[in-house]
Formats: sequence, structure tokens, C-alpha cells
Amino acid sequence: MPTTPDERVEVLDVDGRVVGVVSRAEMRRERLRHRAVFIAVLDATPRLLVHRRSADKDLWPSRWDIAAGGVVAAGESWADAAARELEEELGIRSELRHLGGGRHEDDDVKVVAEVFLARHDGPVHFVDGEVAEARWVDPLGLEELLASEVVCPDSVAIVRPFLKVAGFG
Repeated sequence: MPTTPDERVEVLDVDGRVVGVVSRAEMRRERLRHRAVFIAVLDATPRLLVHRRSADKDLWPSRWDIAAGGVVAAGESWADAAARELEEELGIRSELRHLGGGRHEDDDVKVVAEVFLARHDGPVHFVDGEVAEARWVDPLGLEELLASEVVCPDSVAIVRPFLKVAGFG
């Protein structure tokens, strides 16, 4: 299900409790705190799948990202959102392992997130047009990507601490 501006999302208070439901467009426009999921994809090597977001994304278009993921729809479970996002963005169906959660706030976004791990050796398919390209990186390749490219800050802040626990690096 590709995202739409009228998609319904839950607004959270500072403690992460749901305090309302608004459209995705309103959430973005007002920079409201919301739920999101991130899925780190590792192959058997292990290498991390990183991708460049489509130029059409409503947040951080054309930036590199270290995890698949996105906004959790109103009423959707964390695990269901993670499975949906992974399949929509990368065409991957995989067992998901929950790694933990985190928060990120900056001038663009306020997010409360849960992080999952998927094991997948390829191929990937850009199903819904949200991903422009993808590649596998080892730990050194990840450091080079972070030093040389503009990367989504929320996934770096929230997902990166879990990569070592997941067996990467």
C-alpha cells in the first residue's frame, strides 16, 4: 500500500501514548510525533542492505537510508507495519526479529520507533517506487557511506546502535 497524504496515523504524546489520529499530510506539516518502524536487512556475510530513497518521498527525498521502514498506520501493530514496509519497499518477505526501540526528534520529524531485523540474501525488488537503488555494504562500507553521502538521520540514530547486537560490525 503506497503512502497517501490522507493515510491515517496516530499522534503520540511525549510518553508515547496515542492522543489523536490525523492524516499523514497533517502529521508531516505540523511535525507531529508518530510511530514508525525500521527494518535492518542483513545477508549471510553479513552485509547490510542500504538504499537511496526515491525523489518522490515526502520526507528526505533522494537520501540514503540504512533501513527499510516507515510510518505505522493508525491501529496497525508494530510487527505488521514492519512486515508491510519491508515487502512494499524491497519485495522481501522474511521472518522478523525485534531488536528494540528508540526515539528521534529533529527539525523535520518526531518519531517513536521499533527496530526489526530481517535476514535476506537477495534479490530485492523496488515494489512501490519508494526506493531508487540499493546496495550491500560491509561495516567499512557503511562508515564510508555515512561519511560521503547524505543519510536519513532518524534511521542512523535509532537503528545503528542495534547493528552490532544483530551481528553486523
